[in-house]
Amino acid sequence: MAVARTRCVTLIGVTAHTVEVEADVGHGLAGTHLIGLLDTAINEARDRVRSALLNSRFGWPDARITVSLFPASLPKRGSIFDLAIAIAVLGAAGAVPAQRIAQPFFLGELGLDGKVRPVRGVLPAALAAVGAGAHTLVVPSLNAAEAALVPELTVVPVANLSELVEWLREDELHRLPITAEAACLDGREGASPGVDDDRDIDLRDVAGQATGRKALEVCAAGGHNLWMLGPPGTGKTMLAERLPTLLPPLRREQALEVTAIHSVAGTLPPGRPLLVRPPFVAPHHTATVAAVVGGGSGQVRPGAVSLAHQGVLFLDEAPEFSTSVLDSLRQPLESGKVTVARAAGTVTFPARFMLVLAANPCPCGEAGTPGHRCRCTPTARRRYLARLSGPLLDRIDVKVRVARATRAELMADRQVAESSPIVAERVLAARERAVKRLAGTPWRNNADVGSAALHTDFRLPTGALAPLHRGLDLGTLSARGVDRVLRVAWTISDLAGKDRPGESETSAALAMWLGVN
Repeated sequence: MAVARTRCVTLIGVTAHTVEVEADVGHGLAGTHLIGLLDTAINEARDRVRSALLNSRFGWPDARITVSLFPASLPKRGSIFDLAIAIAVLGAAGAVPAQRIAQPFFLGELGLDGKVRPVRGVLPAALAAVGAGAHTLVVPSLNAAEAALVPELTVVPVANLSELVEWLREDELHRLPITAEAACLDGREGASPGVDDDRDIDLRDVAGQATGRKALEVCAAGGHNLWMLGPPGTGKTMLAERLPTLLPPLRREQALEVTAIHSVAGTLPPGRPLLVRPPFVAPHHTATVAAVVGGGSGQVRPGAVSLAHQGVLFLDEAPEFSTSVLDSLRQPLESGKVTVARAAGTVTFPARFMLVLAANPCPCGEAGTPGHRCRCTPTARRRYLARLSGPLLDRIDVKVRVARATRAELMADRQVAESSPIVAERVLAARERAVKRLAGTPWRNNADVGSAALHTDFRLPTGALAPLHRGLDLGTLSARGVDRVLRVAWTISDLAGKDRPGESETSAALAMWLGVN
């Protein structure tokens, strides 16, 4: 009887921290004691681990068993520690070599029959293991492809406890049936959550909305936020759902960051260990602040703004969302991250997304529609749209009015509507121009360029700024609005293949910002 040690991780937000699991089987009154600032799920692990060992035909020491999770001051939550605790107890009891379990990381939840069940957060856990100098990671079989995304690790997939103990005793190395490249480069990987297959939807499907499609192209090229206002049935939701099909695939570091967030949240699609397409997240209008920005009474989990990181957050029927939810979007829109403060600590999640708002002109949706009579009072109409506060709308770069198309417009538009791949090529070319221009700066998209740089390094000639000067003189444009119009103007210029915007580009950008179309 001795002390055995192994390693696991605890998740705080999307960051994994190394935890050393120590087990001591010694003299004293028989019993199992778990210590180390644990939550209920870990305290219940003693019963799961004991049953898993006995049902796997391993003995349970009839002695005093003490399991310590170090550092003791670090909060530990979830069932991810089950496998590490079981292996540490077996090592302390002499059932497996203690030296064989000291270096690997063990992640997994145990069933009462000894099966090793999948857990959340395997990708950030694997990255933390590499940072701690580990070379071997033991994970549930269903999490193996996700762990294989980290090429520096030897991943050992296990289906049950007996299989793992046999490997530890015989030193027989398991081989993964999937490589990291296979997990990363599969063309089907990373389809947007909430959409079955983004290849089945096409921008060409939205007929009669040429202005809406152009606004979508500009937003995709520059990473701008969008607000669509129009009656029901005009295609606002269809347009929003097709925005991800215009965006370039995620870069390697972006894909890993997005996948880590969805892994912690438990929203990774089955069979897709890596998300390589920008995510599309559309919460219901009854969503709470915690559901949108993140939170939870126990373990803090990412909200919709973080699940939409590097992708699109779509709020359909935006005025129906509570005022507190809408106002909570202002901080992540500016900073690209969201900080959730709880009594147990503060957690920061990345949240750099494109916001798309859709709204009807009034509660009944018929205001301003020819041939339809609005049933709302003037007060109800004002109150409805007033839920979208001025500071929030001031952060929207492009505003577009979507009207019902006539039969002639529908027939004519179907002949000229372009497919998503064609528009995506122009978007990619525009983004490459922006990246080349912004080389040496911390920005990659026009929407992210700082205000000071817009008026110094990327200052436009006086003639190009004339429409903005008129807007400032008339009071229709704020200082923040000027910056947003300039960013959109640079995007329109990139789409046109020009070196810099002229008066026509700034006029078009101003019209988009004002919602005049």
